Amino acid sequence: MLSREDNELLCRVGRDTPTGNLLRQYWIPALMSSELPERDGAPVRVRLLGENLIAFRVTSGKIGLIQNHCPHRGASLFFGRNEEEGLRCVYHGWKYSCEGHCVDMPNEPEESNFKSKIRANAYPCVERNDIVWTYMGPRQTPPPLPDIEPNMLPAGEYQIQKVLRECNWFQGLEGDIDTSHLGFLHLGAVKPEQTTPGTFDYYNVADRAPKYEVVDTEFGTSYGAYRPAEADSYYWRIAHFLFPFFTMIPTGILGTQILVRAWVPVDDSHIMFWSIAAPRSRAGNGAAGGASGLSAGGRPVASAGARPGGFEFLPDSSDWLGKFRLAQNKDNDYLIDREAQRTTSFTGIAGIHQQDQAVTESMGPIYDRSQEHLGTSDAMVIRTRRRVLAASRALRDAGTVPPGVDDPTVYRYRSGGVVLPRDADWLEATKGLRRAFAEPPSEKVTTR
Repeated sequence: MLSREDNELLCRVGRDTPTGNLLRQYWIPALMSSELPERDGAPVRVRLLGENLIAFRVTSGKIGLIQNHCPHRGASLFFGRNEEEGLRCVYHGWKYSCEGHCVDMPNEPEESNFKSKIRANAYPCVERNDIVWTYMGPRQTPPPLPDIEPNMLPAGEYQIQKVLRECNWFQGLEGDIDTSHLGFLHLGAVKPEQTTPGTFDYYNVADRAPKYEVVDTEFGTSYGAYRPAEADSYYWRIAHFLFPFFTMIPTGILGTQILVRAWVPVDDSHIMFWSIAAPRSRAGNGAAGGASGLSAGGRPVASAGARPGGFEFLPDSSDWLGKFRLAQNKDNDYLIDREAQRTTSFTGIAGIHQQDQAVTESMGPIYDRSQEHLGTSDAMVIRTRRRVLAASRALRDAGTVPPGVDDPTVYRYRSGGVVLPRDADWLEATKGLRRAFAEPPSEKVTTR
């Protein structure tokens, strides 16, 4: 459990909050490039870390991310004219560059230099592999972009997904670093005899109470969760939390899977979930990998939808929370099927992501963690909370730069499952397999 004070520190992400300031030290995924498809196209509303912002792509292709309210008298720049390398407020014609400089003030005398004194709050943006990254921190020169492996692959080798979730960012993130829920929330209705002996799926459902080893790392925290495989071996699920909000889950084969997820705070009570992956790296997971080889809840993992990835989304709207909203949501109880829950499904909710969303949103916008009761299976959650809280306090109290800000190479890792001899040191034995940008290992190294 956390004290209410620590829970507030962990969850609040607005300006001048300790954790909000921590998050602002890093580059943040703000939009997909496809959300701004046209030069001089329509501006887009974006909410990040509790700030209402307007994104726009100018004539040269550069992207601006600027405060919502015009510095003149507060009209929303969402209604602005995107023209000739800037965004012009329609109220009085004041125009702003991508950097926030007022470059034209047509309702003031021509000889006036007033425009040189006006600047809108704007954040630098960089596009890489169809993601628009922004830096919201205090540095004049931003730190380097993180070496996120799937965000650095050649065109055509990566896939991006986004889903809005209605709860605090850390509730969603904690689900990704909690491996024991897999055997219940997602695979609770699956019996060992329904899987193939000697596969990761079999090991997961044959023993639903793994043991844990958890460590601090240069990038955040890691866990190795192990359970019996054969008589002389353990099946290990190895996964990571990487500052400030990235996770690498263990559903694939360690050394092969290329997958990074981000839990980006929209505000205190909403998250934008990002998945950045190399689909080719997850081939064969049904035979030797995690839950992806099984249908969740006795039904397909996700319904066919309008966006890549199989999710079914509600129609977009232009408001702050109007995109990437699942059709299965809290307003329709995630389309829970009670008959399926009684007969073929543990939850009655179709879709692994949807199951995760249902339980984390059901905790409320910000769960009061002083009311929880943690067990040994929560070791990674506990360690990660402490790591984030310590980094937030160190930045607040001593100005200590948090992990990974200035060293993009600390993100060069992979996660996944592996079978090891029972006497093996899991960290030493998997050193090469956990390294990003490495050649895939031979099959016999990772599975049995």
